[in-house]
Amino acid sequence: MTFSIVAFEPDGDPPEWGVAVASRFLAVGAVVPWAQAGAGAIATQAFANVAYGPEGLDLLERGMDAEDVVARLTGSDERRDERQVGVVDASGGAATYTGRACMEWAGGRRGPGYACQGNILTGPEVVDAMVEAYTGASGRLAARLLAALSAGDAAGGDRRGRQSAALKVVRAGGGYGGGSDVAVDLRVDDHPDPVGELRRLWDLHNLYQPAPGDLAFVDVDDGLARELRTRLRAAGYEVGSGEGYDTALRDALFAFVGVENLEERWREGPVIERAVLQHLRRHSPG
Repeated sequence: MTFSIVAFEPDGDPPEWGVAVASRFLAVGAVVPWAQAGAGAIATQAFANVAYGPEGLDLLERGMDAEDVVARLTGSDERRDERQVGVVDASGGAATYTGRACMEWAGGRRGPGYACQGNILTGPEVVDAMVEAYTGASGRLAARLLAALSAGDAAGGDRRGRQSAALKVVRAGGGYGGGSDVAVDLRVDDHPDPVGELRRLWDLHNLYQPAPGDLAFVDVDDGLARELRTRLRAAGYEVGSGEGYDTALRDALFAFVGVENLEERWREGPVIERAVLQHLRRHSPG
């Protein structure tokens, strides 16, 4: 009832593992995607055995490769013919399994660092489109996973229709403030265009939780300081009556960044992050 991709990106610092999935099923993100930094990622679907998630991650953490994990999970499962699972391991080895009783069309493809799979699809063109989009995309792993999911959706996706989608990416210290390994965890539980809505949420995620390499700081000269003071005053912030990047302007800008949840884009000094400036310009008159 689902199409998904699991993948590994070794070139990040640190490496990333992730899952993207869409389905005509309520809250698919609560069932299918599983990932652990340093271990791997799993998508369990069709007549999903949710235990494949934690059990598979435990096997991956112990050093088992993707093919052996699939064999171990399905080998002891009496209902394995109804299951579908994709796995990518700590080093990017990939495996995909489709039980012979999964509803047509069902199948999968794998390649270096990724596995795509789906069942009750409009046809094999869904998985083929996902592979082509993923391998042809560039940029961060989450963006490439979304490209694959979007391509699968455009190619027909789940033949029963659309309902939910999810995106999960993990890397060591990749969570908010570095406090966890969950770099991206977005879910659309019930929506007429779940993949499109997931892309919208990804754009917001990029605004609020940017990767370090995405940050670009602009020096606040006297001209920009006057603009910031005008815009922040119009937005209701106390900016004082001084000139340049003084303490009052700094405190007002810091307060604005906190209210707008843009603290991941804050840096001390007479600078402003480019996206913060753009956000202020959109939300406050000049």
